Parts: sequence; C-alpha cells; structure tokens
Amino acid sequence: VLMVNRQRRYRVETRALAQFAERVLAAVGKGGHAVAIVLVGDRAIRQLNRDFRGIDRPTDVLSFPFGELDPDGPEPQPYLGDVVISVETARRYAARWRIPLDRELRNLIIHGVLHLCGYDHETDRGEMRRLERRLRRALIP
Repeated sequence: VLMVNRQRRYRVETRALAQFAERVLAAVGKGGHAVAIVLVGDRAIRQLNRDFRGIDRPTDVLSFPFGELDPDGPEPQPYLGDVVISVETARRYAARWRIPLDRELRNLIIHGVLHLCGYDHETDRGEMRRLERRLRRALIP
C-alpha cells in the first residue's frame, strides 16, 4: 500500500492507515495486490469529482480502478488502483457522527478498496453495503 498525504491541515497516522488498508485487502482476498491511498483536501477532491463524475462539490472518497478487473483472466492485476480521500470532508462527517477521524478514515478506506475490487453500491442489491458492515465489525475495534 502506497500512502500519500497531500494535505497538511490535519494530523493523520499514515503508517497505521496503510497497515489497515493491507488488512482490508487481505480480508477481501487481494492480499498480494497493491493500491495507492492519497489523502487530500476538499479543493483537490472537488476538482477530481468535477472532472471525473461531473459533480462540482467535494466528496469524501473517490476510487480509480486501474485497468479492467477480470477474475477469469490469465493473470490478476497486481495493482488495483487509487483511492483518494478528502480528510477535510472525512473530518466533518466524523464530527457529525461523533466518531474519531481515524475511524472515519478507516471506513472510507474499506469503501474505496471495495470499489477497486469491482463492488458498486449504486448498482448492486446491497451486497457492497453488507460487506462493508462485515469488514467494519471485523477490522475496526
């Protein structure tokens, strides 16, 4: 897991978050795969959200899968893609739900990694949300 912290506004334990992301990957059967997790501010994620989704506002997490995910292909892709998280938005949500920022960042890592693995809560029948809940219970104390 490559962890890149491009924001300086809030202190974040990047090493612990990278280790957590490795546990998430192992839990979904992608232990040998790599991801990049990029922590940014609202300005950067708003630009990405506008450019890639046509939505002109900040969001908490965006996922950018690398290539096509073909489980029946000859070789699995060792690099799953990038997860971009706005620490500013995550902090607002954490305050709203009265949970620590670190816990919300872990929730977002789970969410982003599942998207990289091909899950899509907008089109499935609750499968991704159920898996997210199971992973949260198993991996977040």
